[in-house]
Amino acid sequence: MASSSQKQGSSKYVTLISSDGFEFVVLREAACISKAIKKMLAGSFLETKRGDRCHFEEINGIVLEKVAEYFCYNHKNRNREDVPDMEIPPELCLELLMAADYLDT
Repeated sequence: MASSSQKQGSSKYVTLISSDGFEFVVLREAACISKAIKKMLAGSFLETKRGDRCHFEEINGIVLEKVAEYFCYNHKNRNREDVPDMEIPPELCLELLMAADYLDT
């Protein structure tokens, strides 16, 4: 059975693009944990017209890579109870917190 996003003709994956041009391909279902990304892809935003590509002019590649890693980590472990902590370098903590706030994750 196809999901609602596949019925609408949209891709199973989305591409997240950082301010410095790095691209990260993530499962749509995993990325849509972010309310901001979900709204970007579902609404009348420019991202909908760009073919499932979300540009983040305020998030650099290093931070967006960790965000994409978190989306995959969260999706993979969503039904588990004993999930180990994800490794986060201390120097990225503040920027990741700001990105999480922006993405409404």
